[in-house]
Amino acid sequence: MKKRLGIISLFTLLFIVFIVIWNYSYEKGLEEAYIPITNEAPTFEIPSEKGVFTRSGFALEYLDMPVDEEHQRSLETYYDNRAYPGAPPSIPHPLIKGERGMGGKACLQCHQNGGFTEKFNAYAPVTPHPEMINCRQCHVAKLTETLFAQTLFTKDQAPKVGINNALIGSPPIIPHPMQMRENCLACHAGPAAPKEIRVTHPERINCRQCHVPSDRMITDIEVFTRDKNTYDE
Repeated sequence: MKKRLGIISLFTLLFIVFIVIWNYSYEKGLEEAYIPITNEAPTFEIPSEKGVFTRSGFALEYLDMPVDEEHQRSLETYYDNRAYPGAPPSIPHPLIKGERGMGGKACLQCHQNGGFTEKFNAYAPVTPHPEMINCRQCHVAKLTETLFAQTLFTKDQAPKVGINNALIGSPPIIPHPMQMRENCLACHAGPAAPKEIRVTHPERINCRQCHVPSDRMITDIEVFTRDKNTYDE
């Protein structure tokens, strides 16, 4: 009798342990996946494209917007508003909400979705990272009414347009880092995009299916030349 009770107790205990383990495994399966933070340097990096897909709902609107010849931006003005290629652009207009204005109640009113701003008679460029609402942490206002000391600072050469594709007609590579530029449509689509880099197909939102990032620094990029004999045959 005691032997039978022992066997029954053992199976009961095993069944309870099974229920506890199964319930723990089930609860863990419902949790969202995460990437643990380690001190080890990653062996490779895959830039995120979340920004493109998040803003893809505006792709067709950008495509249907008429080109306003009187308010187009160019790469010259695009880079002239930066201390160096890749630097955060400065704020070229008076701050609407004053020195403390930023985020959703100020900057994002115009720069989250873009559009024409009557106050400044121009199209507002779209920010590629609207989730970062502390705008003034990186973007500073221009001080045009004060004098600056002369320096020997020179800008790095900006990436050239139209010469970094492998073959004539092939998709150009991405000549800049992807960090904080995950939304390609912010700079390459819509009336506020510089005319030299405005794409004709913003509705094709999976940009990196054809355009691959460069693994070289901007300072390493030289003028790309093709062998003419290659295309004479």
